[in-house]
Amino acid sequence: MTRNSLFAGHARLQDGWSRDVLLEWDDHGTLVAVTPDSAQPAGVNKAKGPVLAGMPNLHSHAFQRAMAGLTEYRANPTDSFWSWRDLMYRFAARISPDSIGDIARWLYIEMLKAGYTSVCEFHYVHHAPDGEPYANLSEMAARVVDAAAQTGIGMTMLPVLYQYGGFGEREPAAGQARFVHTPESLLDALVALRAVQPENGNLRYGVAPHSLRAVSKESLGRLLNGLDSAFPGAPVHIHIAEQTAEVDACLETLNARPVRWLLDNFDVNERWCLVHATHVDDNEVRAMAASRAVAGLCLTTEANLGDGIFPAHAYLNDGGRFGLGSDSHIAVDWRSELRLLEYGQRLTRRERNVLASNEQAHVADRLFDAAVQGGAGATGRAVGVLEAGRQADFIVLDPDHPAIAGHAPDAWLSGVVFCEHGETPVLDVSVGGNIVVEARRHRDEDASFGRYRNTLAGLLK
Repeated sequence: MTRNSLFAGHARLQDGWSRDVLLEWDDHGTLVAVTPDSAQPAGVNKAKGPVLAGMPNLHSHAFQRAMAGLTEYRANPTDSFWSWRDLMYRFAARISPDSIGDIARWLYIEMLKAGYTSVCEFHYVHHAPDGEPYANLSEMAARVVDAAAQTGIGMTMLPVLYQYGGFGEREPAAGQARFVHTPESLLDALVALRAVQPENGNLRYGVAPHSLRAVSKESLGRLLNGLDSAFPGAPVHIHIAEQTAEVDACLETLNARPVRWLLDNFDVNERWCLVHATHVDDNEVRAMAASRAVAGLCLTTEANLGDGIFPAHAYLNDGGRFGLGSDSHIAVDWRSELRLLEYGQRLTRRERNVLASNEQAHVADRLFDAAVQGGAGATGRAVGVLEAGRQADFIVLDPDHPAIAGHAPDAWLSGVVFCEHGETPVLDVSVGGNIVVEARRHRDEDASFGRYRNTLAGLLK
């Protein structure tokens, strides 16, 4: 591939697959022209297979990658999200600046190889294990931002406001001491981080009030006012309505369901990402869709934790926006997330191809297009579609992969999403016009995996 252009025999654009597409971008990694029905110019390489926009990963807790597979035993007679959370707190207590950097670096390589080209890092391990701030308030976040830069993945860093241990402004528990900030100290840390690592096409900043149980109405208002002053229009992400116990506590304390309360008390709009939103009633579904907020769906994690099933059929029929996250990283594969999104609806409704639409009869096509565009909105980065003005974030599929070989273009995404044969169909990956994965290999994966293994051995000692 030459530095600033690529010719694709097939590329997926805003209105579907197009033939003979010339992609051109500037030195900042921004697409300046996307031209179908072109001739291949002399000196411009041809993509090895079909090209499509890279998938944004809108919800990540990087350190939890090192926990994957370690909680799959019954620790409680009524094992649930809440008993899993206790184990997670114990693991989080052992994370250091060096270890979070090593874990994030390996995780982001895994994401890139899977075809995720950007990540929203919902970052809440801020302080030393005893709760004392590091000399650099953003020490832990800076290591994660460094890991993204080193691997080449696009990042939206979302430091988390975590003030309380539960609804009613309860004191944080001992296991939450590393997470605690005030709105002002969190924003101070974020401004200081931006001064050292400025925003650019591959790096954006926002904030994440952890959940309604971890902030108050007053502190959330202070956070948003401060954000608008220092980072106008920046993304805002929040965990919400993930568990029925959370919904019950919100009803008892605030006299409203979580999503309903948030919509009634704040200007929730397209800059917001409502992560999980699993347990919503019909009125909340309609209101959330109308708000243009993005539902952040993390299907493999939600299944792993026994959260429940998001009402995707009703939400999409109401025009709702959504994107995908790998959250706890029990899986790092957007294909698995989309497959489970559809399969959850099939199992609930006992029907097939539930999330197809009148406009898009192929389920995978509808879900892929919606996820890349909704995920792009949640990142605050100009990604999600291959068109002029967007970042040159794209993936190249292997045309000889068993999932798509011999099929017509209208069946490619169906094969990619619903067939699990062989290795990943993602062959090459570009972020901002820079190749970061070529022939399924990242340039730094051997060294990064070595550091990850050493770090994991230390954590599990």
